Amino acid sequence: MEEIDFSAQSDILTELTTMQMPFGKYKGTILCYLPEPYLVWFKQKGFPAGKLGIMLETLYEIKLNGLEYLLKQIMVNNKK
Repeated sequence: MEEIDFSAQSDILTELTTMQMPFGKYKGTILCYLPEPYLVWFKQKGFPAGKLGIMLETLYEIKLNGLEYLLKQIMVNNKK
């Protein structure tokens, strides 16, 4: 059975709580605070290439499945 490296996934989740949107209507907004309709728009039009696209698509899936509490827990832990 293949061993899974969860450190990369946790890094993405942590970055979702700290990285700012670099362009567009929500420029400067921390990614985890982007509204779901904005992420749905990206889903329909296509996510940007590269790391930002991966992060936005991950955030879309988190919000779609009601898993925002995971990000809230990370934010609480990072403040300690």
